Amino acid sequence: MIRRRTLLAAAGGTLLGSALATGTARADATISVAPGTSYGTWEGWGTSLAWWANVFGARDDFADIFFTTKSTTYNGTSLPGLGLNIARYNLGACSWNSVNGESMVASANIPAFKQIEGYWQDWNNEDPTSSAWKWTADATQRAMLTKAVSRGATAELFANSPMWWMCLNHNPSGASDGGNNLQSWNYRQHASHLASVALYAKNNWGVNFATVEAFNEPSSSWWTATGTQEGCHMDATVQSAVLPYLRSELNSRGLTGVKISASDETSYDLARTTWNSFSSTTKGYVDRVNVHGYQGSGGRRDLLYTDVVTTAGKALWNSETGDNDGTGYTLAFNLLYDFRWLHPTAWVYWQVMDPSTNWAMIAYDENTLAAGAVQTKYYTMAQFSRHIRPGMKILDTGVSYAVAAYDSSAKRLVIVALNTSSSAQTLTFNLSNFTTVSGGSGGLVPRWNTVTTGGDLYKSYSDTYLSGKTVAVPFAAKAVQTLQIDGVVI
Repeated sequence: MIRRRTLLAAAGGTLLGSALATGTARADATISVAPGTSYGTWEGWGTSLAWWANVFGARDDFADIFFTTKSTTYNGTSLPGLGLNIARYNLGACSWNSVNGESMVASANIPAFKQIEGYWQDWNNEDPTSSAWKWTADATQRAMLTKAVSRGATAELFANSPMWWMCLNHNPSGASDGGNNLQSWNYRQHASHLASVALYAKNNWGVNFATVEAFNEPSSSWWTATGTQEGCHMDATVQSAVLPYLRSELNSRGLTGVKISASDETSYDLARTTWNSFSSTTKGYVDRVNVHGYQGSGGRRDLLYTDVVTTAGKALWNSETGDNDGTGYTLAFNLLYDFRWLHPTAWVYWQVMDPSTNWAMIAYDENTLAAGAVQTKYYTMAQFSRHIRPGMKILDTGVSYAVAAYDSSAKRLVIVALNTSSSAQTLTFNLSNFTTVSGGSGGLVPRWNTVTTGGDLYKSYSDTYLSGKTVAVPFAAKAVQTLQIDGVVI
């Protein structure tokens, strides 16, 4: 998103600071994988659907490309499916009807494809079976949601803004001053809209939302009436008032098993500030803390993990992130920082398709809405999402440039590593702490290589073998590689 890009650029130079910035790969290095230290069971990879799905939601090829691991032909090229298994569905805030002579006030700067139509369009009737609700709305994004779910994805429902008529100025892009814009008398109604959609989706779309999120970067002040997208500032006090309504509205519809996530703050540090401002009662309504990764390589990921997971016993996701680097190097760098310090159990890219080429995995034209080029970032993502699969245990590597994941049923260890150096180097992986390490036939270790500076995109190699319980792998400068080591027993 436009404002987020500004934040990322500003934060990019602020590394974790003193102690945490250590561990960047230099020269040849040896990494020891520690099977005794696990950071939880991996839940998966995902993307938010709006806005790209509001444009391309009817296309089965994109559903296959993003939500399966099978190869799909796109523009004459066979793409390895990313295997994403999380779809975040954006409940819209827009409608173009009039109610009692009042209608939506739209920012002059928001393009049509970023205006997502909501369902509850007339505040006079809360009954979802009445004409106040338009269940044919948002057909294209909704089509991609059902395609993703039919391919095995888990769904999360979230809102960038409440419906326009719930906003003080009737503008779903924000208040004129970037302040709180949800009317206090509509706190419950915002929760009701979300819960009603969750129930309708279950009964009519074949979609069971696992979680519902009522906010999106709510503490940020850039949601203004002249913005380029839907957004709404809601400070921690407002969030604390909405959360009990959300639990109550879900429960009253029999959706007691649907969990609540919050607060999708834009950065690790802001997420920690918001979380620690909540009372213990408010925290009790939250099943999982969602955070966005727009702080780049900055921010105290480690302290957020401690506060949320270790202290509060909550789940933690990086539920949205993105960057302005089409090579995928920044994606890999920051993702591996997340594995090292944040320890999320899922990771979600904001827009797998985007008009901004460098932000996209597959670009499209903002004016013609024609799909365009596949970026190297797509293949970098494949290194992670195709190989670290749901159900695997994330193991400690002790460094911020390599992650290890273990599949106990397949007795398979997967390692994804990035050469952060500007020159070639060899990384050696020490697996001596495992009981058995045999590899494939003759000790074969299949590997996949993506060179972010140009060269291999997602090329497989069968030329690497174990030497006892170690494996040494050559890396080109700024290359990311995946190793598959079979016959591994803890």
